[in-house]
Amino acid sequence: MLPSSCDTFVALPPSTEGQRVIFGKNSDRPCDEVQEVVYLPARDHGAGEKLECTYIEIEQVAHTYAVVLSKPAWLWGAEMGANEHQVCIGNEAVWGRESADGDEALLGMDLVRIGLERADTAEKAVDVITELLQKYGQGGTCMEDECSFTYHNSFLISDRKEAWLLETSGKHWAAERVEGGYRNISNQYSITTKIDKEHPEMREYARGQGWWDGATPFNFSTVYSFTTTARIEASGSRYCEGKKLLEKNDGHITAETMMDILRDKDSGINMEGLFMTTGSMVSVIPTDPTLPGVHYFTATPDPERSVFKPFVFVKNNNELKETSSPSYGADDPVKKKPRFQSKPDRKHALFLKHELVAAVIEAHEDRGKKITEGIRTLEKEKRTQMEEILTNGIVEQDFLANLFSSCVQGEMGLYGKS
Repeated sequence: MLPSSCDTFVALPPSTEGQRVIFGKNSDRPCDEVQEVVYLPARDHGAGEKLECTYIEIEQVAHTYAVVLSKPAWLWGAEMGANEHQVCIGNEAVWGRESADGDEALLGMDLVRIGLERADTAEKAVDVITELLQKYGQGGTCMEDECSFTYHNSFLISDRKEAWLLETSGKHWAAERVEGGYRNISNQYSITTKIDKEHPEMREYARGQGWWDGATPFNFSTVYSFTTTARIEASGSRYCEGKKLLEKNDGHITAETMMDILRDKDSGINMEGLFMTTGSMVSVIPTDPTLPGVHYFTATPDPERSVFKPFVFVKNNNELKETSSPSYGADDPVKKKPRFQSKPDRKHALFLKHELVAAVIEAHEDRGKKITEGIRTLEKEKRTQMEEILTNGIVEQDFLANLFSSCVQGEMGLYGKS
């Protein structure tokens, strides 16, 4: 299968307004896949406790942080998310010289979730992910289907002060620190000669494979990518278009800017077709540690027809019921071998409402225009409310504990009127 998924963006001062880090990602997945948004509180774990990921079980740690995740409903991991320390992570599929057709191990999406649960800074997330990569490896199909769709992963990770780009090939990896400006990634390697952390055997392995002569300057992208770029042509185009959109807004990038970028269809960033944008995320993280971050999620396909709804970490955040898919436990076809013998209904309450309204927008131009205007009005109201919190801090914890769910209810109410 040709690579057809995902773009992730980060902008740091001085490219942003108001001394903030802006993180954004579109999750581009099979068009019939449901993406849910879930909140998981911080937890303490007992000695010897195990963690069941999508395909394998690993050692649990003593404490995990609170996280909010946007994830394909059938698997354990996440496409993107944030934690209570304002660390944000998104991953991309990448293909290179090394085969990705290995045994079931940790999915890149599992590594996103574990990184968020265990790291309170972006750099620590790099360390968490690479240690797990070394111990357990990455592998397994990334679609809820019997066909094998496998890939290696790149990650864009941010916190209040910096971002890290981490790119992997099997168990080998390279990481680059980004301390200012902007950066975007698509489905191709993009770390070149600036490497701030790396697998200790990464260069020697490449030399042993005949990919690098050991004498010319080491360029990770050149060495580990395919010798032909035909396979990643589409992602290269999206990468260039995304970079142009960031450059166009350099110095003035805001949450609204990032939402507009994620909605851009001409660039291919807002993807349509068999692979489409099934969920989107934008996070706004003030560099001032006394101020909260705000994390916006759609939980629905096509950001052009969706509302970015805010979530803020506070004490006693409520469960996000309207965007949580049905759970099938041990009876889930993903858990039984052979896997993927059937597909259960994973549509959550918001997805069902949104699906109906999306059909109306598609079929009726005038009604569709009014619905879209209503979506934008609701979203703008929420952004204005969040601006007060981002500037002055949290006054009312109880109100924010139910913030995302109340926005979902407002969105569903809007759809009901339509």
